[in-house]
Amino acid sequence: MTAQVLHNLPAEPNRFVGRARDLAELAALVHEERVVTLSGVGGIGKTRLALRVAAQQADRFADGVWLVELARIGNPALLVNELAEVLGVRDEVPGRLLDGLRTRLRGADALIVLDNCEHLVDRCAELVADLIAECPRLRFLLTSREPLHIPGELIWRVPPLELPDERHPEAESVLLFVERAHAAGARGVTGCMGDVVRLCHALDGLPLALELAAARTSLLGPGRIADRIADRKGDRFSLLTTGDRTAPARQRTLLATVDWSHELLLPKERVLLRRLSVFAGLFDLGLAERVCADGGIVRRADVLDLLGGLVDKSLVLHHAAGSYRLLETIKQYAAERLDEAGECERLRDRHLKVICEELERGYAAASHDRRKPWQERFAHFTRGRALLDDARNAVDRAVESRDPVLGLRLARVSLAMLVVRGDLGESIAWHEQLLALDLSGVPADLIAVAKGALAYGLELADELAGAEELIVQSVEEQKRHPYTHWLGMAYGVALSVFFRTGQSEKARRYLDELEAAATAHDDLFNLSTARIAQLNLALFQGRLHQAQRYGDEALALAREAGHHWTVARALTHLGAVAEAAGDLRTARSHHAAALPLIEEMDNRVELARCHAQLGRVAAGLGDYAAARRHISAGLDLSRKMGQRRGVMRALVALSALARAQDDLEGAVLAGSAATALRESIGQFGTPGRIQELLVLARSRLGAGRVALLWAKGAERTPEEVARWVLEGEAGRALAQPGTPVQEAAPYGRLTAREQEIAVLLARGLSNRGIAQELVITSATVARHIANIMEKLDFDSRAQIAVWAAEHGADAGRT
Repeated sequence: MTAQVLHNLPAEPNRFVGRARDLAELAALVHEERVVTLSGVGGIGKTRLALRVAAQQADRFADGVWLVELARIGNPALLVNELAEVLGVRDEVPGRLLDGLRTRLRGADALIVLDNCEHLVDRCAELVADLIAECPRLRFLLTSREPLHIPGELIWRVPPLELPDERHPEAESVLLFVERAHAAGARGVTGCMGDVVRLCHALDGLPLALELAAARTSLLGPGRIADRIADRKGDRFSLLTTGDRTAPARQRTLLATVDWSHELLLPKERVLLRRLSVFAGLFDLGLAERVCADGGIVRRADVLDLLGGLVDKSLVLHHAAGSYRLLETIKQYAAERLDEAGECERLRDRHLKVICEELERGYAAASHDRRKPWQERFAHFTRGRALLDDARNAVDRAVESRDPVLGLRLARVSLAMLVVRGDLGESIAWHEQLLALDLSGVPADLIAVAKGALAYGLELADELAGAEELIVQSVEEQKRHPYTHWLGMAYGVALSVFFRTGQSEKARRYLDELEAAATAHDDLFNLSTARIAQLNLALFQGRLHQAQRYGDEALALAREAGHHWTVARALTHLGAVAEAAGDLRTARSHHAAALPLIEEMDNRVELARCHAQLGRVAAGLGDYAAARRHISAGLDLSRKMGQRRGVMRALVALSALARAQDDLEGAVLAGSAATALRESIGQFGTPGRIQELLVLARSRLGAGRVALLWAKGAERTPEEVARWVLEGEAGRALAQPGTPVQEAAPYGRLTAREQEIAVLLARGLSNRGIAQELVITSATVARHIANIMEKLDFDSRAQIAVWAAEHGADAGRT
């Protein structure tokens, strides 16, 4: 059976013609060089060549070949977001996506294709240099009119297609033109090959120019087209990218060809083409009608036929499922024509309004219309996610035009998409920019909802003080207006903020208000949220019967609402209650029922969590094969998303599996790796389950061996630890070379307090755990550890722990 090739490369729209030598050379270079940049003028075929190379080499990169299309991204700050979206990396903390990318790619054998870098070249250079330094097996293939100019970059200038001569009349340019002309319905071009040769020379072998000319051959012969192009060699237009009127004729030819194609359009076709440039990426007929038709030159009833004409002339591409897009070169040209016509601001304002209305309508249908079957509702949500690039452009227009009302409405409704993408950092930026505008005349309830959305992002980023101030303002202002589900969601954020900051009484008051308001207004979504919050509180307090009752009610409400995401949340929380009660079979049933619902929503963060939960429960039931399968799936998902919390959860489940199989060495290794990850994301202290494990392991294996295993688990990568434990070869860890431990003087060089701390480090305690044991502050522990490192010439805690264990855990105690 053939191994599955990992990639997101699109299917080729038509046959690839020529460039055999280029393909052979680049096939070798993408394996020999870390960064290869295909450079050249727009329309010379950089993208098509890069995609062909990537497709041919896809099976030679174990972790995949991934295309990142940058043409629709205008803000350099979104480059990391786009790469993260393609790779499936999710933001653990808003604004820290790059950390997740490093985690995802650090050991990956992968090729990343960054297409159309020229407008983001500085940020691309920074990001590529950063990832190349951090990820030794990662390679990049880029297309850009301007190279990055970073160390290690190989710049490969894409040449035009070969031109015909007396010895080679059927050169690459001729073959491409004839092939595309036949596809356009022209059958007589082979009978006038002299004109074809002349035309290929006139177009200097530029692939896009040849494609545009071939699209016209059903109306004009190659000779007449060549005559028209020759007349425009001194065209009045400047090069799209640089505005250089002295550019070589070969570079001016493309623009001359596009301009010639444009002048052959009907007046209405020209108007529609320039207006279509406001779309960020794919658009459909409905959007084109609402944004581009004005009842004047272009009426709504005209748009379908006009679009068909532009597709026939190769100026608009038609995709499956009725979607369209413009090639980037054509889009830039059309945008310039829109600006020249004085329509740019008007069309961008209309685009903002239409995208806002479209997303609002889709969100209402997806979330709250119980009358529709779930699949129909989910289709609205999927469409909303597909419009995220247009939402970005529209929010930018709202900020630029100082229109906070439409901007805040759009940011509000986009929040649901950004939550599922795991990218609340972008939502924070949107709301901060919009709330900084002049808000006089903006409805107070709209401002209040925006503050709640901003508080949500800040809470996830652990900025609790700012989140608390905003969420109080949001809730109290919304309470002055008629109830909406946005108030219910704001209450949910408030509960999280106040419980996390230890303000239990205020949290309970808001919980009571949420329950009363959601009940009074039949808001099943938020009423289910209230029940889940009550479940969590009861579970934390050990009131399992009440937690079960709240969970049953949450599930019933979610099913009545018909919203699969809410049903999945209720099921996973019921699974946690059943596990706490020791009823592992019921816990497994609940988590297994939630799994397909989460998969459907494509929320891989929650999917990885569910797999880890299933793995832990299956281990407790003795179904070790299922436990390994689920834990491996959760670990793989979290690693690919750069989610350290998810990797940590999988390692905790793996520790439980190893313990259930009486593999205490593997359990300690996995527990240590999980604890190290926990500390790396700012969660200190060893969980109770791991502490119990260490007590058992020391009694069975001895304190010295446990200390060595603990140190090894902390210093090796999570992937290595997981592999050893899953393969039942945890003992190999002690034989593997790790961080070199230098010979150092005996304990006598350390003070009595430093000796105590070294011993506790060998036992696997964190800074906070040591502080609690010795009744000192964590800051004091950190200073002592720094002193130990300096005295022993070490540079990590793991070295101290290994050294202390090798010298005897009780050494130095006098």
